[in-house]
Amino acid sequence: MFSGIIETQTLVLALKKTASSAKLRLQKPPKFKDIKLGDSISTNGVCLTVENFDSESMEFTLGPETLKITNWDQNLYVGSKVNLERSIRANDRLHGHIVSGHVDTMGEVKSFEELGDSWELWVSFPESFRPYLWKKGSVALNGVSLTVNEVLADVFQVTLIPETLRITNLGLLKTGDAVCLEADTMARAIHHYISERGIENAQSL
Repeated sequence: MFSGIIETQTLVLALKKTASSAKLRLQKPPKFKDIKLGDSISTNGVCLTVENFDSESMEFTLGPETLKITNWDQNLYVGSKVNLERSIRANDRLHGHIVSGHVDTMGEVKSFEELGDSWELWVSFPESFRPYLWKKGSVALNGVSLTVNEVLADVFQVTLIPETLRITNLGLLKTGDAVCLEADTMARAIHHYISERGIENAQSL
């Protein structure tokens, strides 16, 4: 599990497609001195397992489901920057919200405009993602925990403060870019309950 508070960005060194998966190699940040084989690291919001590492790099496998949802074999390029967060410890402070690293879908940047010291970001989303979005709810965008400010028919808006722009790759976004979207875990669970049990039973929640 993760908090959506990004620790650092790093470079994509290699992305090689295999028959049904892909191998991803990232530059290893100097601060990641405690990682071990099998550790989980959120990479642009996707929970990936460390399979190999040395002083310079870390390697992961992208499974078929990850490739189907993110289309990373086409949308993630060597030399691009990705957001990284190590999994949280049981005694850590939770500064963002619970992020599972299980990306639901991809969104598209529709506009990104300066608003004083901050920036206003509008992102489109598929209809299937709409039940998880509401004003002042939480959403993870490339693994970053953000508060939803507005929701319209097929777009939502978040505000990025200077610290978020400095630490994450969101400040590099431009119109038309694809971004990973993960719904709030509680919102996903409630929606699943209602879908499976029916609205009458959901009234007892």
